[in-house]
Amino acid sequence: MAYLNVDEIETALQSLAAEYPELTELIELPHPTHEDRRTRCLRIGADPDRNGVLLLGGVHAREWVPPDALVSLAADLLEAGTLGTGLVYGNHQVPAERVQQVLEGTNLYVFACVNPDGRRHSQTVEPMWRKNRRPHPAGGICTGVDVNRNFDFLWDHTALFHPDADVATSADPCDRRQVYRGPSAASEPETRNVVHLLDTRPGIRWHVDVHSFVPVILHNWGSDEHQTTDPEQNFRNPDFDGLRGIPGDTAYREYLPAADLDDEVALGTAMSDAIRQVRGDEYPVTPAFGGLYPTSGASDDYAYSRHFTDSSRSRVLGFTIECAHSFQPPWAEAEDVIREVSAALLALAAEVAERTDREEPASVDQKGTS
Repeated sequence: MAYLNVDEIETALQSLAAEYPELTELIELPHPTHEDRRTRCLRIGADPDRNGVLLLGGVHAREWVPPDALVSLAADLLEAGTLGTGLVYGNHQVPAERVQQVLEGTNLYVFACVNPDGRRHSQTVEPMWRKNRRPHPAGGICTGVDVNRNFDFLWDHTALFHPDADVATSADPCDRRQVYRGPSAASEPETRNVVHLLDTRPGIRWHVDVHSFVPVILHNWGSDEHQTTDPEQNFRNPDFDGLRGIPGDTAYREYLPAADLDDEVALGTAMSDAIRQVRGDEYPVTPAFGGLYPTSGASDDYAYSRHFTDSSRSRVLGFTIECAHSFQPPWAEAEDVIREVSAALLALAAEVAERTDREEPASVDQKGTS
């Protein structure tokens, strides 16, 4: 076999929706890409009113495994649920009753390939291409925006972070690291499609953006080290503009309620344990800031930040899985990584299926304006 191309990914989602109409809903997203491609999200679950998990893949074009992993997971879950069987991923077993628990107790929103223009360019022209394909007069590396730097969370890093913070984003369209943040927050159709899902599906309470490679499981925040005692130190408070992003200092640390931190660590650990059982690979669980580098405009932090900006919005715990040990591993290795990702996401889904009726924690009144 070989990696799926963008047409095959969309066809697979449509075919699954047609084959399993009682368990799925195909959601056409409203914003066509710069190359006029339409994308879809497949909701999987027996009860559309249950809370759910938003799964993203293919945000970065050169990371070929995540979209295939999400399509494979969707197909496995639907087939096993219909046949009444369990699933086996290496040495990790998912009993049939756990499969049913996922299908009946939660919804998985599978947005398998967020950035199809970029994936096509990576698969046919320039394998290490990372961004989308936003046109730019200069062309070359100046084409495109890093979709995972384009979300409306501390997007204007030059104003909101310390000048010495090594934030992995850029205001330069020609930045050779391919981390251009775009001309404005949520300027890109790919970004707006993710926002659309969060806006229109308030039952989404968990978010996992699958990337490669490290491997590691990251949770909020990516902007700075977190702390659980001082809610004044938060991303909305302009008193701390210009101080964020320096590791080891005490001038600013991003507030993370202790209950949310406990949940993120527990759910991240469940995913990590499932991955380890597949073939022994280790995916440590760590805050995004310490696990990679300071980030702004990332999907996981945006998804989580929305509740603090507007308390009427659902609280969405944010994770990033950095899978595999290379961007485009040989297919035999990719199949093992797909098993790891599938095991992790099913472990998460089973855990959250037990929490869908949990009372929402009291919102935290944070200082400042967005």
